[in-house]
Amino acid sequence: MTEVRIDKFLWAVRIFKTRSIAAEACKKGKIMMGGIPMKPSRNVKTGDVLQVKRPPIIYSFKILALAHNRMNAKLVPDFLENVTTAEQLHLLELAKISGIGQRQRGTGRPTKKERRDLDNFTTPEYIDEDFDEEFDEIFN
Repeated sequence: MTEVRIDKFLWAVRIFKTRSIAAEACKKGKIMMGGIPMKPSRNVKTGDVLQVKRPPIIYSFKILALAHNRMNAKLVPDFLENVTTAEQLHLLELAKISGIGQRQRGTGRPTKKERRDLDNFTTPEYIDEDFDEEFDEIFN
């Protein structure tokens, strides 16, 4: 067993729940190797480093051994090593703490007023048409 399809491997080591979800993630460019998006039929071997985009960060995993069949969660550390950078993990912690874009469970969809408030909060302030002229006068 020297090579395994990338979608099958991601399913086997429990990164994705089904193989079809893993294949779809590959097609959407969420699975990369060396910054290059991978197709689901691409073969991986031991020593490869995979990047998996799961917003808000990109996880990195080093392949220690290959697997064809789905395994028990306790066995995954024998096949994968998490080599995600500290910077990416810090971004994950910041996203968890800030809670921006997350609603409390059970609150349902936002009302019209809440939606308007969210839009006003996330869109940039209005910039008038004379901004370019004023910018040129100040900085040039």
